[in-house]
Amino acid sequence: MKKIIAGVTGASGSIYAKNFIKRAAYLGIDLRLVASNMGASVFKHETGESISDYIKGIKGSPDCNGDITLYDNSYMFADIASGSCRTEGMVIIPCSVRTLAGVANGMAGTLLERAADVTLKEGRRLILAVRETPLSLIHLRNMTLAAEAGAVILPAAPGFYHSPTSIDELADFITGKIFDQLNIEHGLDTAWKSI
Repeated sequence: MKKIIAGVTGASGSIYAKNFIKRAAYLGIDLRLVASNMGASVFKHETGESISDYIKGIKGSPDCNGDITLYDNSYMFADIASGSCRTEGMVIIPCSVRTLAGVANGMAGTLLERAADVTLKEGRRLILAVRETPLSLIHLRNMTLAAEAGAVILPAAPGFYHSPTSIDELADFITGKIFDQLNIEHGLDTAWKSI
C-alpha cells in the first residue's frame, strides 16, 4: 500500500481536498492527513461537514480500499514529523499562500509544515496545490523559493480540454494531475486527446 501525506490548509477550495481524499482511499492508498485549524474550518464551511466526519464516511464506504489517519496539527510527535517515516511524497491541497510562505522559508512550527519540511529534506515529492488569485510578487517569489527547494507548484487551476460536465470533474482533474506527479495510476481524465 502506497503511503502519502496530505495537508489541508485554509485556502478556499475544499472540494479539491475532498475529492483527493476520496480518490486516494478508493485507490488503496495509506493516506496520512493533517489539517491546519483554518483548513478544518474552511472545509466545514465549504462542504457542510467536518473533515473528521467526512473521513469516517469514506472509511465506511465499500469502495474504500485504503486507510486514512488524521493527525492533530499540533502533534509534533507524529510519525510524519520524521524523515524515518517513508512515504511516496506529500501534497498540500488546497495550499494557502500562508502555508506556501512557511514551506518556502523552512518554517516548521506545525505538524503540517514539519511534514512538508521533512518531505523536502528527504528528497521526496512535495506538491503544493496553491489556491489564490491574483498572485502578488511575494507569492510568486515564495513559489520560486519552494520550487528551487524541490517542491512542485501545481496550482488548483483545472483544464477544460476534457469537456467536464460537473464541478467534481473539474476537481478530479487536479486530483489526477497530483496522482500523475506521484506516478500513481488513477483512471481520471487528465490526458490531452488530439483532435
